[in-house]
Amino acid sequence: MANEKKIDCVILGLLSHEELTGYEIKKRMDTALSYFWNASYGSIYPALSDLVDRGLAVRRDGAASRRNKLIYTITEDGRNYLKNWLAQPASKDELRYETLLKLFFGAEQGEEQALSHIEAFEAKIKKELPYLLSAEQILKEHQNDADAHKYYLLTVSFGIKTYHTYLEWCAEAKQLLSARRG
Repeated sequence: MANEKKIDCVILGLLSHEELTGYEIKKRMDTALSYFWNASYGSIYPALSDLVDRGLAVRRDGAASRRNKLIYTITEDGRNYLKNWLAQPASKDELRYETLLKLFFGAEQGEEQALSHIEAFEAKIKKELPYLLSAEQILKEHQNDADAHKYYLLTVSFGIKTYHTYLEWCAEAKQLLSARRG
């Protein structure tokens, strides 16, 4: 299982909770998963076709509207594939932030540009943090409604702690760069 595509596992994980269209899968990735995973339509739709071809998911026409919506459902083989992947140790946890990459090479542009990147990163975190805090509150209130909620809560809690740490780092980084200018 070392060569599995993570997008397959993400999609199967989402389908293990409910039937979804490709559009709905993308929306879940852009909201609930966006803090630690993302994918484009260009990777989602080929992965869905591959999952169907491999018998890990099935596709049906949800012709409830004028638009031809294709609805995907996980199969028993797909559920087994997902469970097998979940049982394996994580092969790679990575942190990739373009902001940090630009800061690493910041000497080329100087403090003003670096401060601009830090402030943009800080603004993004401040904008997203309320969503995580709201999700945490809702999950705490409904933690016992479904087994999945406690696992969602774990990822939200990680995100909140991480975002608070990012904000601390932003303050320290701005102070360091401002001190050098003064």
